Amino acid sequence: MQSFWGSDVWGTFLLFAVLLGSLLVGNVLKKSIPLMQNSLIPTSVIGGVILIIIAAIYKAITGDVMFDTGFFGGNGTAKLEIITYHALALGFIASTLKNTKSAMNKQRTEEIFNTGVTTVSTYLIQAIVGFGTTMLVALFISGFFSAAGVLLPFGYGQGTGQAMNYGIIYETEFGFDGGKNFGLTIAALGFLSASIGGVIHLNVMKRRGKLKTAADQFGEAQQEAVEGENEIPLSESMDKMTVQIALIAVSYFLSYGMMYLLGMLLPGMKAVIYGFNFLLGVIAAMLVKAIFNLLKKKKIIKREYTNNFLLTRAGNFCFDVMIVSGIAAIRLDIVEKFWGVLILLGVLGTVATYLYNRIVAKVLFPRYMEEQFLMMYGMLTGTASTGIILLREIDGEFRTPASDNMVYQNLPAIVFGFPMMLLATLAPKKPLLTLGIFVVFFVVMNIILFRRQIFRKKKK
Repeated sequence: MQSFWGSDVWGTFLLFAVLLGSLLVGNVLKKSIPLMQNSLIPTSVIGGVILIIIAAIYKAITGDVMFDTGFFGGNGTAKLEIITYHALALGFIASTLKNTKSAMNKQRTEEIFNTGVTTVSTYLIQAIVGFGTTMLVALFISGFFSAAGVLLPFGYGQGTGQAMNYGIIYETEFGFDGGKNFGLTIAALGFLSASIGGVIHLNVMKRRGKLKTAADQFGEAQQEAVEGENEIPLSESMDKMTVQIALIAVSYFLSYGMMYLLGMLLPGMKAVIYGFNFLLGVIAAMLVKAIFNLLKKKKIIKREYTNNFLLTRAGNFCFDVMIVSGIAAIRLDIVEKFWGVLILLGVLGTVATYLYNRIVAKVLFPRYMEEQFLMMYGMLTGTASTGIILLREIDGEFRTPASDNMVYQNLPAIVFGFPMMLLATLAPKKPLLTLGIFVVFFVVMNIILFRRQIFRKKKK
């Protein structure tokens, strides 16, 4: 007989309550402390750091892992990892389900394509810098996992969820003890790099007179419509928000079916396949959108069921939960032996990402160089939300195309970035070969990216 007072009933809810409570506390601190407010550190990162500190104090006093106590059901750390894993895919699905009606011309299409190629090229330079660094470290530290640096583009370029996914793959498939925590820590360092680097850059811009006032920064940013044209009502027999959640859930259900079938066909790659849950989630969401568009075209359904405003809220909720749970899952006692390498990777990753994106923005996006640079730097060291936070500092009303570039660049980024994700699993087996492929891949991507500049010079 089920009892309603046991930890198996309350543990997961209590864990969620603590995660969301830390977000509230983080938000209060951010609003109350000028240093934090000026730092641009996302509230979700502050919430995660609060939980790390509390967990570290608890372990120092009791010797136990706080999240693995009976209060959280005895396996809270594993639950945090599961939440991070699913929240990544659910956030991507919510973003994919949004309607993308935008007037495109040749120039805008090229700018979006170039943004996607820049994203993948930045992944590659992060992989080259990170992998090269840890290969050198492995020569001096016996037993160190030489492919650990490949987690740099997943932590910086893709965020907490993918850093954890590949950390788990390295840990379970290739014996990298502490790989999961290594990846999560890199992701946390990425948020600090985005915030600190962004603040330094913005202060330089402020001295040059290019930074707008706070009222301009946040006063009138564009918002999606709560009630779009020909949409279902906000509330009838089924609430409109419930419809959005249902569509996200159905899409994720379909993606699980894809992963299950692929896992049966390719049992040796099951860990990699399930690590791509976010990518298959995007494909499933695109399929759901295509089905709805077909039904509307056939006049079977006559109303619009998706709403961009509500899907944005759902997606942002997922990403906030992903970040706070991913950071909270870090075990400081496990990564303490890697601190030197982690800090080195963090510094090198920040410098490489900053310089490369600065060059690209200056050469390819001269009309809105600063906006494009801040958006890309924030996104490729933190997440899309970090990129938006930095962008709003100088483009509060999103007058430049930089924010649209970030949204629409996902398709070319996924197409060109997919091979790199596969290469990441080759790195532990063939390190020199993989590093060489990364370098060649980076050169090819930059030929594509700077094609006009390269071939125009050749013609001259």
